[in-house]
Amino acid sequence: MRAYLPAYELKAPGNLPAALALLEREPDAWRPMAGGTDLMVLLEADKLPHKKFISLWRLSELRGIEVTLEYVTLGALTTYTQVQAHPILQQEFPLLCQAARETGGIATQNRGTLGGNIVNASPAADSPPALLAYDAQLELVSARSSRWVPYQGFHTGYKQIILRPEELVRRIRLPRAKRAWRQYYRKVGTRKAQAISKVCFAGAAELQGETIRDIRIALGSVAPTVLRCVRTETLLRAEKPSPAAIAAAKNALAQEIAPIDDMRSTAKYRLRVAQNLLEEFLRQLRA
Repeated sequence: MRAYLPAYELKAPGNLPAALALLEREPDAWRPMAGGTDLMVLLEADKLPHKKFISLWRLSELRGIEVTLEYVTLGALTTYTQVQAHPILQQEFPLLCQAARETGGIATQNRGTLGGNIVNASPAADSPPALLAYDAQLELVSARSSRWVPYQGFHTGYKQIILRPEELVRRIRLPRAKRAWRQYYRKVGTRKAQAISKVCFAGAAELQGETIRDIRIALGSVAPTVLRCVRTETLLRAEKPSPAAIAAAKNALAQEIAPIDDMRSTAKYRLRVAQNLLEEFLRQLRA
């Protein structure tokens, strides 16, 4: 059954102040829409409960990629195609580029946006684990203020985020501090393309000799939110990736994640795959 289109209302402001003013006046009435790749699926299936939307697609203030000595800053409307094409992102942020390549098909990559992927808050999304591994920061703006927040902690529960009703995500900022780190990304799904992940793993580590000086481990599809595995990271810091350390890390990971049984996979399978991906990542560090 398809949705009845006249029941919905869409406004397309010409600039960011106009969009923020509308959200300020009626913060609970209007929902922002970026690329719309997820919303259109719900609309087609007549499962889109909200009726009033603000299209952000024309807002130039949410576009562009800026490079400085310390950061790469991406507008919230940066598409997966634009991520893949950017030379600095290719060189220094390969996890994000690989996530962009593995998100949907070409049409989705041309239309889907990083900001939309973040705010949609799916625990199975492909780019958030990479963003967590890179210590990403988000700029949240309203008609009255703006604030930068760490991406870690942005998701507070299943489909729950700290974004206020009158706010938008304007930019995503990536510190350029991990260009020399070893990096690893793996998405496990039913198919190699156009599949929702059963487990998504992003890892990055800085070595000092054979010892792990610092490390980031992030996973999707194994908890109510995309998850940064802080306790497992703490256990591995100042350790060599020895068989004993790998075994201890796999046990710690099992205590941090909370996979479930659903139509795509089982909790037991997700746990085993997550542990195996962690082991593969750590073994690559040894090599």
